[in-house]
Amino acid sequence: MQRFYLITGHVGRLELLVPQGAKLVQLRIKDAPEAEIRRQIARARDFCAVHNAQLVINDYWQLALDLNCNFVHLGQEDMETADFAALRRAGIRYGLSTHDETELERALSQDPAYVALGPVYPTVLKKMIWAPQGLERVTRWKQIAGQTPLVAIGGLTPDRLPGVFAAGADSAAVVTDIQLAQDPEARCRQWAEACA
Repeated sequence: MQRFYLITGHVGRLELLVPQGAKLVQLRIKDAPEAEIRRQIARARDFCAVHNAQLVINDYWQLALDLNCNFVHLGQEDMETADFAALRRAGIRYGLSTHDETELERALSQDPAYVALGPVYPTVLKKMIWAPQGLERVTRWKQIAGQTPLVAIGGLTPDRLPGVFAAGADSAAVVTDIQLAQDPEARCRQWAEACA
């Protein structure tokens, strides 16, 4: 699994950043009409194929099926309605969000491509009902997850990466640190180098 996991909220941003060294990228679109979501997913799918990057679709597993995407990310709420059998039949891999041990156990029972733990550090992007998990929790999650790759997310910066990887994370997901950077493309290159 790629150590650098970029998460972006619009296909236009994805097209700017993937060429900067992001080989694993999640398209996480919020609050858009279905036609627009469908358009962005199809465009991102084709762009990532050309640039040899793995595209992960956040939430919209039905559209991933319709549009022949091969990887989705699902939160706990999405797991309630997701048709895991249909995803498996279509060969679509999926990553699952977790925040406590009950959620982790539930996620691992679905044989995911990875499990995500967050927020590791305080994050400004969205209101979280969970307190920062910390590096000790990353280590505990990796012990429980075993061979299943572990993605750390939330408040990550390049200088925090050595500690996150030392704690057991296989991959580091980033949203805010690149999104809010003065030069997102340069920051993306910095992340790619730090994770190499």
